[in-house]
Amino acid sequence: MSRIFGWMQPAIAAMSQGPWGGKGPESEGGEPEGGEADGGSSGGPRNPWTQPSRNRQTGKRGPSAIDELLRRGRESFGGGFGGGLPPRPDARALWPIGVALIVILWVLLTSFHRIGPQERGVVQMLGRYSRTLSPGISLTLPAPFETVKIIDVEGIRRIDIGSTGNESENLMLTGDQNIIDLAYSVRWNIRNPELYEFQLADPDNAIREVAESAMRSVVANASLEDAIGAGRTTIEQEVEQRMQEILDSYRSGIKVQGVAINQAVAPNAVDDAFKAVSAAQQRAQTYLNEARAYSQQLAARAQGEAAAFDKVYEQYRLSPDVTRRRMYYETMEAILANVDKTIVETNNVTPYLPLSEVKRRSAPEPSSQAGGQ
Repeated sequence: MSRIFGWMQPAIAAMSQGPWGGKGPESEGGEPEGGEADGGSSGGPRNPWTQPSRNRQTGKRGPSAIDELLRRGRESFGGGFGGGLPPRPDARALWPIGVALIVILWVLLTSFHRIGPQERGVVQMLGRYSRTLSPGISLTLPAPFETVKIIDVEGIRRIDIGSTGNESENLMLTGDQNIIDLAYSVRWNIRNPELYEFQLADPDNAIREVAESAMRSVVANASLEDAIGAGRTTIEQEVEQRMQEILDSYRSGIKVQGVAINQAVAPNAVDDAFKAVSAAQQRAQTYLNEARAYSQQLAARAQGEAAAFDKVYEQYRLSPDVTRRRMYYETMEAILANVDKTIVETNNVTPYLPLSEVKRRSAPEPSSQAGGQ
């Protein structure tokens, strides 16, 4: 910075004297610089591009104002500039520095690796598996000696097989010779990154084919009712277990997290008939549920009556005569409550009185009442 300000001082000093150096002082011989002999007036501004007047004692011309400015600038920079501009450095002296910078950047960018908490780094030395890097900052040899591929091992991936709409059908044959359209999805993640990277050429396609094979095998042993009803959970668990066994035999490094059946319907060609059968099955199930509810009501009533009889029996054991007489009275009261006959059991009294018949005869007939009115 001191050199830059030192170089700028002569320029500032020259600019302060005017555009052509201002009125310069008289020379040692008494002749004003930039006089008429040099193309300038004695009192006007001095032209920096013209040579100054000659010195009367030596007879030589001094340097012009622009040459003096450039000379001072060179002196402020230690004399390392020519013509007032910095010289171009030698290209042969710069290329080793450029190569060194490129090598340093290459080493920094290819040797230090940041591995996230859910990631693992698979290291290859000259194209061959070397090791697996754990989460954190890791150091390896620069490329191409060692290369690192970062793999997310915790993220859940999903593959959908079949369509839940009417665009396409994924038909399968059940164990009772029925055809259904299945749409399901598989969730999985990476358990072993080195096996996942080197054992399977196309992991997504391999998982899809294994899922279809396992699903068709399990559905072929299940009934239509299980496939479209409550048996879905069992089918999903069996498919997941079979897929894991096949992928482990491939040494794929993949963990199956779950299988979910999104749709299980009849093909479009027999959809109407299938809906009619489903409706009939639902009605039958409704009738069965109503019958079970009625049977439970009867059982509850019978249990209540049995409990009441047990209480009466306990009282009967304590006092049989009283309990027997009470039961007789209650029974006769229940029987005779709706009978229109009266029986009197006393001496010298007619045992049967047709009171209901007497009441009927004493009542006036409706036709005679209507004629009298």
